[in-house]
Amino acid sequence: MDFKWQFFAANFPDQEKMTLQSFLKHQGFSKSQIGRLKFAGGHIYVNHRRRYTNYLLHDRDVVFVTLAPEAAAETVTTSHLPIDIIYEDELFLVVNKPAGLASIPSRRHPNDSLANRVKGYLQSQGAESLSIHIVTRLDMDTSGLVIFGKSAYAHSLLDEQNKQHRLQKTYLALAQGQFAQSSGLIDLPIRRRDEHGMTRIVAADGKPSRTRYRVLQDYKVGSLVQLRLLTGRTHQIRVHLAALGHPLFGDALYGGPMTPSAQRQALHCAHLVFYQPILKKEIQLDAPLPQDFVTIEAEMKQGV
Repeated sequence: MDFKWQFFAANFPDQEKMTLQSFLKHQGFSKSQIGRLKFAGGHIYVNHRRRYTNYLLHDRDVVFVTLAPEAAAETVTTSHLPIDIIYEDELFLVVNKPAGLASIPSRRHPNDSLANRVKGYLQSQGAESLSIHIVTRLDMDTSGLVIFGKSAYAHSLLDEQNKQHRLQKTYLALAQGQFAQSSGLIDLPIRRRDEHGMTRIVAADGKPSRTRYRVLQDYKVGSLVQLRLLTGRTHQIRVHLAALGHPLFGDALYGGPMTPSAQRQALHCAHLVFYQPILKKEIQLDAPLPQDFVTIEAEMKQGV
């Protein structure tokens, strides 16, 4: 995969001289990725000439990079089952994950996860790299948007956006009961209940965990809630809402009400925002609500 930039000294007024290495870091390359460009099959050119990374750039120099080849993810087998693609470009792939499908392979689901299916899709498209770089994961029974980088470089760009809260995920949830406040910040630390268990709990010695919420609609037996994660703990939304006394419909692990329609946690990653640095624009994406979510909400409206 190839990338090209033009260096304008006016864009870096705080640096009298800029090396090629510093410029590449500004473009999102980590130290290890620059090492791969130099020593693992990648290429770096300035004005069509190979240059070392200590080269001092001049105004309007053109920098051209070819990424080092990446080995296919041998631990991820290939599945050609279909995926619901919401967005794709040369760097990123965004997929609408259904509930009941794991994000990555595990001992229980070694051959059919979203990652397995994405690898199969990339293979069918003749992609340069079959290395799998999942950036955002969802619990198996949570539906919605999941983003993949098509290279380690693309993954690192989104990791940095995540740290800066530029990559934003918005969830919709159906929670039991009515909230005392229509919006707020849940700031409660979370840790594992025990060392080897799956369940998380709110505890003073847990990791800092913050979730913003806004109630969109009150019903007789529950609420439609919009949520944004400010940290990324496992089961964070589920644990935080349960701690407030509003567990998710279908969330048996955290005490949520179970109905014939609510057989998995009613949680959906509905909206995703990130910055596409090559296109130089913000990308905003939406995933439609799955049918079971729609059915549960309809039952809530009727007070079932």
